[in-house]
Formats: sequence, structure tokens, C-alpha cells
Amino acid sequence: MTKGNKKVLPPKQSEELLRVLEVRFEKNRNLHKGLEWAKVQSKLEINTEKLWTLNEMENTGGAPDVVGQDKKTGEYIFYDCSEESPKGRRSYCYDREAQESRKEYKPVNNVIDIAAAMGIDLLTEEEYRKFQELGIFDTKTSSWVKTPSDIRKLGGAIFCDRRYNKVFVYHNGAESYYAARAFRGSLRV
Repeated sequence: MTKGNKKVLPPKQSEELLRVLEVRFEKNRNLHKGLEWAKVQSKLEINTEKLWTLNEMENTGGAPDVVGQDKKTGEYIFYDCSEESPKGRRSYCYDREAQESRKEYKPVNNVIDIAAAMGIDLLTEEEYRKFQELGIFDTKTSSWVKTPSDIRKLGGAIFCDRRYNKVFVYHNGAESYYAARAFRGSLRV
């Protein structure tokens, strides 16, 4: 549902999502030591557009959860915390330029446009590495991460995964896409 330029969830759907997020928050206390759900929830209730974005993350298989709080701004930081890359965001190339450059077998969309439509930011390589310190993720899949402009200008894009208990960063042509590669996003509330 859209109110003005803002995307908001109907009240019943908001309540259901808040319950899901609370259960996940309590189950995964190791991701956000020292934080209280009541404070997170109160911020979400006044930032309805952010709740809409979290719902998009949830609906695409991201399993969003709080991974920290920005000490300067007080914002809570959510990441996609699904064990593997989100199923509803796989098989996309990196950006629109890459998508349009394919002569055949074009993917239906691209990572940058989807993330923007959802209202999330791609994790950077640094954020991805810190995220992997919180648990074990992407052992069978991989995730596109924000690609530095110098690499992208040369036609490449980077992605990460975890193999052999180590985090690896790789490169591909930005136009490539695979059934086991998606992207993880972040949201500040």
C-alpha cells in the first residue's frame, strides 16, 4: 500500500511482521548483544516505510535481523541474515548496464535496481566480512557485494562467500548471473 510517496504495510501485516522479527531477534541474541527488542520495535513503529522495506527483505528470503546499533546516530542496523543468499533474489546480474549489455539470455532484473526498489543498500566487502564474524553464512551460495567504481568501470563486479571456514572475495563480469548467487542488503532504522 502506498500513502503519498511512502510505502506502508496494512496494520495487520505490520503486526505479523513485528512478531516474526521479535521471535527472530530473541532467537538470535548473539547477533545483537546488549540491545533490547522494545527499543527496536518503537523505532520501527514510527518508521513505517522502513517496516515496508523489512517486509520486502522477508518476502524475498532475507530473514532480516538486527546486527548492531550505530553509536553516533542511534540507528539500528538490519542485515539479511538468511543462512544462504536470499532465494527470492537469485539469478540477477549486477546492474542495469550489465543487464542491457547481454545479447541473449538476459536476466529479468539486476541487483542494483532491486535493492533500490526495496529500499536497502548492498553490503560492502567490509560489512560482509564483519557479518561473517557473527555466524556462518553462504557456505553453498554466494552474494554480490557493492563493487568499487574502478572495478565496475572495467566491466567487473565482486561477490563473496564462505568456504573452508574462510571468507572469499571473487570477481566476475558484471553481466554474469547464477542460480546460487543473490545479494544481501542492509537497512538502518
